[in-house]
Amino acid sequence: MLFNSPLYGAFLLVTYVAFWALRRRSLLRRLFLTLASYLFYVVGTYGSALDSESTDQEVPLGSLRWTVLCVAIIFIGSSLDFYLGRLLGRTETPRWRRALLLVSVVYYLGVLSLFKYFNFAADSFAELAGLAGLHISPTHIRLALPFGISFFTFETMSYTIDVYRREIPPADRYLDYLLFVSFFPHLVAGPIVRPASMLPQLAAEPVASDAMKAEGLFQIASGLCKKILIGDTLGINLVNRVFDNPERYSSLEVTVAVYAYAIKIYADFSGYTDVAIGSAKLFGYELPTNFNAPYTARSLQDFWHRWHISLSSWLRDYLYISLGGNRGATWKTYRNLMATMVLGGLWHGASWTFVIWGALHGVALATHRAWLRRPGARAAQASGEPRAAERYLTVFVSTFATFHFVCFAWIFFRAPSLAHAMLIFSRIGKLSFASPNLAPRVLGILGLGFTAHFLPRRWFNGLREHFVASPAVAQGLVLAVVAYLLHFASGAKAEPFIYGQF
Repeated sequence: MLFNSPLYGAFLLVTYVAFWALRRRSLLRRLFLTLASYLFYVVGTYGSALDSESTDQEVPLGSLRWTVLCVAIIFIGSSLDFYLGRLLGRTETPRWRRALLLVSVVYYLGVLSLFKYFNFAADSFAELAGLAGLHISPTHIRLALPFGISFFTFETMSYTIDVYRREIPPADRYLDYLLFVSFFPHLVAGPIVRPASMLPQLAAEPVASDAMKAEGLFQIASGLCKKILIGDTLGINLVNRVFDNPERYSSLEVTVAVYAYAIKIYADFSGYTDVAIGSAKLFGYELPTNFNAPYTARSLQDFWHRWHISLSSWLRDYLYISLGGNRGATWKTYRNLMATMVLGGLWHGASWTFVIWGALHGVALATHRAWLRRPGARAAQASGEPRAAERYLTVFVSTFATFHFVCFAWIFFRAPSLAHAMLIFSRIGKLSFASPNLAPRVLGILGLGFTAHFLPRRWFNGLREHFVASPAVAQGLVLAVVAYLLHFASGAKAEPFIYGQF
């Protein structure tokens, strides 16, 4: 049930038609959309389990029982949080309120930790045992990752935390809360939806104007273009080959592959988000923006205001601020930044490469904050506006430096191991410039990706507005042409989205 597969297109069409056919029957409509979302999750989970079996990866309990277990995790957790939220709304005693919150947090962090970090812990223990002369093989007790667990756990935890903080009232209707957690566009890979924005939409009668539906179709089409035309082309023809076997490629080819990965992960993930947001609009629901041209950022702080916005804002509101934020001593602020980014790295996966990736961003963010707070910084800012040439040069240098730091950190994010990451740096340091593996088509797609990313946003917005204002026949023709082109640009098998693995 990948967003870029024909099966999802058929599922979306059938669900859309049936949903609006029930629009005057509110309860049936919500029930139908909830069941459709669970069906989406069942098909996706069962399909991923079958894929794992076909590649000799272990899936516990077998495909069918594993699917039932995954569905039970999300259903039981949703039900638990709904009733805990109701109790939190009626309970005034601080001790009991903290106990109720703890039950919810322990459930989701326990489930997340078990399935996401058990293998990492078992492997690390086996390595330590090996150093002591003991041979332990943990392969027979490995656990697979439930579909989308990293995303729906954060959404449900934000609900109980917000109710505990009295920032939102408890959900009134059980079915609304089930749908909030399971709504299929954001279920597998986000964006991470806040209950304060989504639950009121689910409680109200959905309304989707023709313009809103046209915007949804436009976002689906543009997202698939990003994913298939740019992301998959770069991944299949350059990035995967170089990162899997960097020793076979020259310094120039490896360097270009690093740039290509920066564009691929953006095109892949933001493309998924576009499809998710567009799909939700077809049903009259608004999901939050998740990307805003992140490589145009002038600082790393600006980058995190533009990249995976729903995750970075979640980490800020529920982790960084909970740790103390920028309150207290300066060193505590830096400590909180480091802890937040390292844990954000671990959220992506149980690997030392993700820990290093998060730590790099934490150190850079702390360094940037220290630079802004240096003695004389405010006086320099108050001394007057720089000349236009100096301002443009500053913008260029800061954007250039931020982008290249992000690309440097991406090497650890993408490399399958620390050894691979070190090998990539080693190959870049060889300063060899042969380029037989840089096909003109791939370089053209890479150039297209950079150009599209750095074009003014108003150009893209204008294109969307023209599409929305066009007659339905013209919209259909445009979508048909896009579908035709994507059919020939795609491979024999739909490529999974990068963030589906998290």
